[in-house]
Amino acid sequence: MSSASANTLFGMGNPLLDICAVVDKDFLDKYTLKPNDQILAEDKHKALFEEIVKKFKVEYHAGGATQNSIKVAQWMIQEPHNVGTFFGCIGKDKFGEILKQKAEEAHIDSHYYEQDEEPTGTCAACITGDNRSLVANLAAANCYKKDKHLDLEENWKLVEKAKVYYIAGFFLTVSLESILKVAKHASENNKLFCLNLSAPFICQFFKDNLMQVMPYVDVLFGNETEAAAFAKEQEFETKDIKEIAKKAQALPKVNTKRQRVVVLTQGKDETTMAMSDKVETFPVLKIDPKDIVDTNGAGDALSEDSCLNWCRTNRWISA
Repeated sequence: MSSASANTLFGMGNPLLDICAVVDKDFLDKYTLKPNDQILAEDKHKALFEEIVKKFKVEYHAGGATQNSIKVAQWMIQEPHNVGTFFGCIGKDKFGEILKQKAEEAHIDSHYYEQDEEPTGTCAACITGDNRSLVANLAAANCYKKDKHLDLEENWKLVEKAKVYYIAGFFLTVSLESILKVAKHASENNKLFCLNLSAPFICQFFKDNLMQVMPYVDVLFGNETEAAAFAKEQEFETKDIKEIAKKAQALPKVNTKRQRVVVLTQGKDETTMAMSDKVETFPVLKIDPKDIVDTNGAGDALSEDSCLNWCRTNRWISA
């Protein structure tokens, strides 16, 4: 098998600077946060990001769903560095500089579109026990512009260099035209294009955008709640996870050289995968709760693990 090379994997999404800290119940209560949840920041959360830095010992990480997946892929591959390329929008500010530094430390070849209208997006990961409550302020992440970044010759060359593409559904709310350009390139060149449903609201409120991209999707990821929302919106008339996987796999597809693969997770319960003409399930290894540090990025990690295993099967990267 040929080994992985720089820029083999391409991701595009909402870059966030993760601000992680172990907090107390009083902090959660002050900002009306649930112990294990993920929400978008509202006005009442604006002071949270400064307070968590002042009150607790924080760690900074290059975050955001897609960037997390690219980071985990690089960690799994180890060598060479910069196997993963990442595009997204940040601000010209202190948090943006920290984010660039953390991406570089993770050996991600990040190429951010930098603008000064909005600050760099942040995500406070408030950890209590083995739970994490995520509060995301997308800010600059919402400002990605296809014509000002993706379309630039030097950036598009990096897209062309890749063999595998992974995008979280969250980016459907930001730049559908960018996703479609990348998806069509992958389809026309028989490369692997992967998409994650990301959240039930994507399936519900951005289903038109989602279904414009779906014909180009070679590997579709989602969890049980996202799958249920997707099935309802697509009128699958079933709540059975295996049937949902089969019906999602059977949706129209542009690149007929590849059959779609659908991977649906269910937390600690078995993972379902529809591939070819069969549906398989895979048990999840049990972990002692005391061994869990926190669950931040766990779903992003699973998606990338599946992508890498698929690439190994296709001999695109070494085992």
